[in-house]
Amino acid sequence: MEARKCEAARKCENARMSETAEASKAEALFRSGGRAADEARGLRLTPGFVAMAEGSVLIEVGHTRVLCNATIENGVPGWMRNSGRGWVTAEYGMLPRATLTRTARESERGKVGGRTHEIQRLIGRSLRSVVDMSLLGERTVILDCDVLQADGGTRTAAITGACTALALALGKLVTAGSLKQSPLKQMVAATSVGIVDGRVLLDLEYQEDSRAEVDMNVVMTADGGLVETQATAEKGTYSRAQLNEMLDVAEKGIRELLKAQQACLEAS
Repeated sequence: MEARKCEAARKCENARMSETAEASKAEALFRSGGRAADEARGLRLTPGFVAMAEGSVLIEVGHTRVLCNATIENGVPGWMRNSGRGWVTAEYGMLPRATLTRTARESERGKVGGRTHEIQRLIGRSLRSVVDMSLLGERTVILDCDVLQADGGTRTAAITGACTALALALGKLVTAGSLKQSPLKQMVAATSVGIVDGRVLLDLEYQEDSRAEVDMNVVMTADGGLVETQATAEKGTYSRAQLNEMLDVAEKGIRELLKAQQACLEAS
């Protein structure tokens, strides 16, 4: 009789521990909006947000908002003159109250910060990877990406929005007869992914990004080519298996972004 009581007590304790573990797991997986681990935030692409720009898109990813404007100018940098090839570049900036506390304008500090330089170069590289510069001719396309509100993923949102603005601008040149065909070979988009509390999560918002063990940005073209993978372990290390899982989750999210880009272009 005593043995049966002990066995029943053990089963009861095991069941309690299992319930506690499940509850802890559910709590660890909680994300704002009830998102699943591999679910991106709500996305909205608004074309023509600025009427004066050749191409303009406001991209909203959750609470992150980035205004992307494309400007096309005749001529190229001096080192490219008489090459018959064009150039695509980007500028990135954040409004002072895009964040919880005011961030001074870089013009006030008298220089562009290292983070801004890094992001501008990333956006430019990403866009140049999908443009045929010989078809563009000696023109320069400048993508201005201004963060209106930041809640994580501003650089990846900027890439996704800027490519859409670029497609709109180049489409206008084709419509006007200035170009026979668009130099844009395919679309490119980007997202963030990371490991938070041991779990791989897609599209990190600020609260998740600030406590992530691993933070990763992935830039991918429509044909599946990788333009950039930036993965940093903030605490400890990550395994090859975790890296592969992050890439798989990121690809799933980018496929959704590419569909949204196409829908935006078709509606414009």
